[in-house]
Amino acid sequence: MTRPILTAEAMREAEQAAIDAGTAETELMERAGKALAYAVHRMSHWRSALLLTGPGNNGGDAYVAARYLKAHGFNVRIAALSPPKSDAAKWAADQWGGEVEELGADTPTAPVVIDAMFGTGLKRPLEDELAANARRLIDAAKFAVACDLPSGIDTDSGEILTDLGALDATVTFGALKPAHRLAPSMHRMGRVLLRDIGLGEIDTDWHEIADIPLPPLDPMGHKYSRGLVHCLSGAMPGAIALSAKAAARAGAGYVRVSTSRMIDGLPSAIVQTEAADALDDDRIGCLLVGPGMGDIPPLFTVALTKHHPLVIDADALKHVGEPERLQGHDAILTPHEGEFKALFGDIEGSKADRALIAAQQTQCVVVYKGPDTLVASPDGRLGFAPPAPAWLASAGTGDVLAGIIAAHRARGMEPFKAACSAVYRHGRAAEQAGEGMIADDLVDAL
Repeated sequence: MTRPILTAEAMREAEQAAIDAGTAETELMERAGKALAYAVHRMSHWRSALLLTGPGNNGGDAYVAARYLKAHGFNVRIAALSPPKSDAAKWAADQWGGEVEELGADTPTAPVVIDAMFGTGLKRPLEDELAANARRLIDAAKFAVACDLPSGIDTDSGEILTDLGALDATVTFGALKPAHRLAPSMHRMGRVLLRDIGLGEIDTDWHEIADIPLPPLDPMGHKYSRGLVHCLSGAMPGAIALSAKAAARAGAGYVRVSTSRMIDGLPSAIVQTEAADALDDDRIGCLLVGPGMGDIPPLFTVALTKHHPLVIDADALKHVGEPERLQGHDAILTPHEGEFKALFGDIEGSKADRALIAAQQTQCVVVYKGPDTLVASPDGRLGFAPPAPAWLASAGTGDVLAGIIAAHRARGMEPFKAACSAVYRHGRAAEQAGEGMIADDLVDAL
């Protein structure tokens, strides 16, 4: 089951809906604080904790967590930057009833530090003195945890407004937030744990990408019904070779490459052809163009005229021209940051906003690659990739991803699900391949 991702505003609406349905705000806070305390209790070897609290409901969660941590046998201290201001936070502080220190330059640290100063909704940097005090305490901790979000992070964009350093874990409630899965903030979160606080079914088009099984194989099927991927070779045949091998390993029943010169090292199962009419084959389930294409615009033009489902990657993206040119085509685009800007220009907003605008302009699925890959559909669906290994940043891994997407599309998956499923498998294969991998190893790990 995919996990929902909510902006700050959408999260407030979900919480308000739960309150309107009869769940008291203090009950939601009690559940969040209890979940935070239980997570820290399970993860930490140390039994002495300092909670840094702010004036809002994030701080209120910490007051609740302090009660439960104390019940778990922790030595608990609270350092507040200011008294609670919301009614629910005031209630939580009253329930705590213990001592509260003033957060300042003389505040001693503890083995466990819990950052609960600010959660969702922050739009400006922390004051310098507060940031310095918090950074000192977090740096000195043996285990640092954020309540909902690290303080100093923009919830919706993932921008780091104030850098307090990397934490070991983040415990969030009800739904993930965009910042949990967007760079650069995602690299400050540590392990992200999502805990249910009783918000019920959340209706959103934004989700974390999860494993989506391929369509089951038909016992009466054959290589064409399982999916024919046709690849167009260009100036650098090694790239399309990686894509073709990836498509074959990712489940295509038949992979074929149009090439004017034979490509060494391709498995014999992958057919290489010079036939001019090969692209007229109605059995093609997906046509892949771009990897290793080089500056050969006619290849892209030919691909657009054939009206097969398309994966447009790498060099082919340079020849699109106006994004609206792709409207009416069944295509999946796979730009990285540089290719995205070259094609779509400087679109305002977060990466999530930009991805959805690009999908609208092209009326195609857009796989906006990077350490925080997004998959955007013109109907408003948005998939956020779970964290993938940093060692994916090497030559050829994008060609492999394009091949996986093409295989999934040829198998009959609709474009958005084909892309999401491929992004998920790509990241998990990298984990299997290990830190020293090259793109060829990634294909083998599929």
